[in-house]
Amino acid sequence: MTTILDKFNLTNRVAVVTGGVGLLGAEFCRTLAEAGASVVVVDLNEEKCASVADTLNQAGYRALAAPTDITQPESVKTLVGKIMSTLGRLDILVNSAALDPKFDPEAAARGIAPGGFEDYPLEQWNAALNVNLTGLFLATQACVRPMLAQGKKGSIINICSTYGLNGPDQRIYIKDGERVAFKPAYYTTTKAGVMGFTKYLAAYYAGTEIRVNALTPGGVFNNHEEYFVKNYSAKTILGRMAKKDEMNGALLFLASDASSYMTGNNVVVDGGWTAW
Repeated sequence: MTTILDKFNLTNRVAVVTGGVGLLGAEFCRTLAEAGASVVVVDLNEEKCASVADTLNQAGYRALAAPTDITQPESVKTLVGKIMSTLGRLDILVNSAALDPKFDPEAAARGIAPGGFEDYPLEQWNAALNVNLTGLFLATQACVRPMLAQGKKGSIINICSTYGLNGPDQRIYIKDGERVAFKPAYYTTTKAGVMGFTKYLAAYYAGTEIRVNALTPGGVFNNHEEYFVKNYSAKTILGRMAKKDEMNGALLFLASDASSYMTGNNVVVDGGWTAW
């Protein structure tokens, strides 16, 4: 008899995580590996890909580093070829890669904090669309082909954001009465596009067992300044930011047979941000 825990088991499945070295991406890689999947760590940074994969392999899991530029069709094609020649199949795709101007000390040190809409640079807008939407399109287009060849089965999870559902409250980026930054227009625009893409693809693969869903995280704490944590937390029902591991349960649910009757939907894990 199959138990509920059996439904979460990913043994003999291969999972691909784009943006696999990021704050959440690395968490997703470990979660899928712990559930039994062979995990392909995909990111632009070759050294960080190797580091995440090596850590998982040393812990007794199976992981493959696959540095890839998801905005380039040939790079994505090479990725899928490597997966099939090395692991022989592809069952799960987590589209986590995205440009996101984080408001943490590390991002501030790199000068990422953006300006207002009126003066926002076109090149940054285009770069974000290229990664957040075109990269999503290319990675999914390439990875779904093996799923079709394997009997039209698979799970695709697209990482959205509460800012893809609601407009950003720019007031939370004010420190001591002074404007620190703005959340840029591209982020809400592209994350709303992720939701549209999710619904389109789920409907497109009607009649198959290829399921396409979204996971929408709320704000995840990453050494943010106290003012930001206070401002953000005040807008959530639970009164705090998320811990980086608090998306993992929802991710595993969507990747596994536990969500076998679910497609075209969105799991929101935001501490109640969008509920009031």
